[in-house]
Amino acid sequence: MIVNLDKKFTPLSGTEIQFESFTFSGGEPHIKIRPEFNTSETVTITHRLNSFNDVGLLLIAVDALRRMHVEKINLFVPYFPAARQDRVMVKGEPLTAKVYADLLNSLKLNKITVFDAHSEVTPALLNNCEAIPNHRFIQEVLKRTSLNCLLISPDGGALKKIYKVSEYLGGVPVVECSKSRDVTTGKLKGFKVYADDLEGKDCLIVDDICDGGGTFIGLAEELTKKNCGDIYLAVSHGIFSQGFENFKPAFKKIFTTDSFQNIESDYITQIKIADGLLS
Repeated sequence: MIVNLDKKFTPLSGTEIQFESFTFSGGEPHIKIRPEFNTSETVTITHRLNSFNDVGLLLIAVDALRRMHVEKINLFVPYFPAARQDRVMVKGEPLTAKVYADLLNSLKLNKITVFDAHSEVTPALLNNCEAIPNHRFIQEVLKRTSLNCLLISPDGGALKKIYKVSEYLGGVPVVECSKSRDVTTGKLKGFKVYADDLEGKDCLIVDDICDGGGTFIGLAEELTKKNCGDIYLAVSHGIFSQGFENFKPAFKKIFTTDSFQNIESDYITQIKIADGLLS
């Protein structure tokens, strides 16, 4: 039994529980779940948590199910909000990932599943968490680009994950890169590619989140200097807060999932999570 709180996002197969939801004029979310289902069965809620109101809808949905005597509730949130704020770098900042995790943990859910967690911090903060890796996603991307692509790790934080992807794919070569950032301003200061000559080979930059895209555009410039072929970008969670136009000079194609939003663009290839990315 499944409750897809975002009706445009249906990542799991199963019988859907029907409901109506709306937002009161005061800004509060509200939900009415129809009772025509077996409350003794496990119910899985899916949702894309892109705002505090999305979290609010999730919280009241769980409360409504509890009041209907549903005992086992699972949750699938592919993009975990504030996952990048998983440590305090400067005095005065919050540990926002823990704030969200504490809210979800308070619901005492049977299981929480996330897709391509930003770091090991997220599953560590969440109780009963299952983190699904991006392996199948990257496998699907390579089928649609070139099986001879080099995998590009944009920074040190992505290294551990990208070598696991490489192993899953049978040993696809990895090129390590790094970037410098001013922790007080958040601004990028430079990029390095740890290879002398890429010999015209196509490159696939792999990461979990793309927001404005400055990291990837800057890195693409450095890869070009190292004699690469076509450059592709694969990000599990596509926010794209600055749109797509600034990517076009650097990347032949961008791939993402529907974990954060639905995208209609000839330039962006969106692979749905429902299309086997969780198996």
